[in-house]
Amino acid sequence: MKRSEFIKAGTAAGLGMTFFAPNMVFGQDDRKVRLGFIGVGGRGTSHLRRVLRRGDVMVTNICDIDEAALKRAQDLVVRAGGRKPRGFSRDEVHYKDMVQQDDIDGVIISTPWVWHTPMSVDTMKAGKYAGVEVSAALTMDECWDLVNTYEATGAPCMILENVCYRRDVMAVLNMVRQGLFGELVHAHCGYQHDLRGVKFNPGAEFGPDARGEARWRTQHSIDQNGDVYPTHGVGPVATMMDINRGNRFVHLTSTTTKSRGLHNYIVEKGGADHPNAGIKFALGDIVTTVIKTARDETIVVSHDTNLPRPYSLMFRVQGTRGLWLKDNDSIYIEGRSPEEHTWEPFEPYQEEFDHPLWKKYVDQAAGAGHGGMDFFVTNAFIESVKRKVSPPLDAYDAAAWSAITALSEQSIAQGSAPMQFPDFTKGRWESRKPVFALGDDY
Repeated sequence: MKRSEFIKAGTAAGLGMTFFAPNMVFGQDDRKVRLGFIGVGGRGTSHLRRVLRRGDVMVTNICDIDEAALKRAQDLVVRAGGRKPRGFSRDEVHYKDMVQQDDIDGVIISTPWVWHTPMSVDTMKAGKYAGVEVSAALTMDECWDLVNTYEATGAPCMILENVCYRRDVMAVLNMVRQGLFGELVHAHCGYQHDLRGVKFNPGAEFGPDARGEARWRTQHSIDQNGDVYPTHGVGPVATMMDINRGNRFVHLTSTTTKSRGLHNYIVEKGGADHPNAGIKFALGDIVTTVIKTARDETIVVSHDTNLPRPYSLMFRVQGTRGLWLKDNDSIYIEGRSPEEHTWEPFEPYQEEFDHPLWKKYVDQAAGAGHGGMDFFVTNAFIESVKRKVSPPLDAYDAAAWSAITALSEQSIAQGSAPMQFPDFTKGRWESRKPVFALGDDY
């Protein structure tokens, strides 16, 4: 099935308002997508470098309050043969002026989490495509802001969840769609990544004087006790379970452990007398969330970033005919695996069921970041803007996946009580059809 959902407010929601921004004049293959960037730190710069490898994009505007980062990004564009982009760095809301520029069709947002929703909303209100990094929202109000703004303006918002495009994940998605696992029943996923060295640098420092994400990310561990980063795990599972397109999240419960990892890291790096040793961190070291879907599947989502451990997204996909387990790169399919009750290597399945998009674009994806999956998420956003179609991961996905943060906090605060997911699609999930990775190009 090829994706052909043209942009309407609500897209498949059928709200009846066709979106066509006056500055969007595509329709010929030789027209270039005109992009703006908000945030050109590590992640934003990686997006920028990928974009500059393409011949169908012009970078016209860049915003970053760090003037050195802004200049570095402008220089990258010039060295790639482009015209120096207009710069915006006056203050934290100078981006509002940038998104109003006439020479922008889409905006890539790679800023600290607290800015993701406000910047996406202002971009959509300006009639531009918003491509927002993860997570897209921190509160339930922000989740609704994304959906309501999309429906009111018709301007799309794509959550830039790159793990949905990871090569093994897409092979498993291909297998799910071909029925190898039978009917899906259960999944595990999460974000298990030792980020102590990211949250503190140098040594035991964080805040405005630190570097990179330590300037802002650590504060969330002080203020929040919930799954603050759910989409790397739940996004891929959501595409396999057709969330918002024939299925939806219904409710969740969340439980957390005590908090020890970040305090111990401060003492180890800075000593027991370090000023940060007295900080009380709200975030439990391991947050476990269980989600129930409308089709009676369950999903276990783990957040584990404050303890020593190898990296893992905890993927397990299980159905009535077998299961895939990423952590030992194994698979078992009843009636196909050579020995009953015995794992076999996943590698031959990866080769046999490699997703058609990976087969088509493997050369372009080489070196694109995170094993190549970054190419696909950037490409999907650009192609959606170019063709004036709804992105494959839309505002409803951004809201449903990001809502896990707020709902998990509420559940933990109420003794692991069940929390109901709102139906962000207002019932349209029952008739909306799957579109992710079903097109020829994205």
